[in-house]
Order: sequence, then C-alpha cells, then structure tokens
Amino acid sequence: MSSAIGALIGIIFVIVIVGVVWWAIQQLLPLIPLAEPFLTIVRVLMVVVLVLIVLWIIIVLLGVAGIHVPSPFH
Repeated sequence: MSSAIGALIGIIFVIVIVGVVWWAIQQLLPLIPLAEPFLTIVRVLMVVVLVLIVLWIIIVLLGVAGIHVPSPFH
C-alpha cells in the first residue's frame, strides 16, 4: 500500500515539474523568431514529446508500485 502512495506522490511531482517546464517553454518560445507554420510545428512537437515523457514516467512509477501496465515503449 505504501508503494502505491509513493507512486501517486511521484506522479503528482512529475506532473508539477512538467507543468513548470511547459510554462517556461511557452514563455520563452515567443522570443525565438519563427514563421507561423514552424511555430505551430514546434508547439505540436512539444506537446507530443511532453505527453510521451509523462506517460513513460507514470508507467515506470506504477511498475515500481507493483501495478504492471503493458508498456508500448519497449
């Protein structure tokens, strides 16, 4: 039971860190002069990369807690 609580705390911690990184990137992105199609491509790539990172970390933390989830990242 305590490993599941630790996994939940870890997931919350990861989500907070990713949110701060996302906010920082969003604040710094307008400082880079990019044309509109490239700016949209960069934002979409950022979303995809951050979602993959968060999913991977959540799957790892759940595995540590003893909850085995089939992972597409093998």
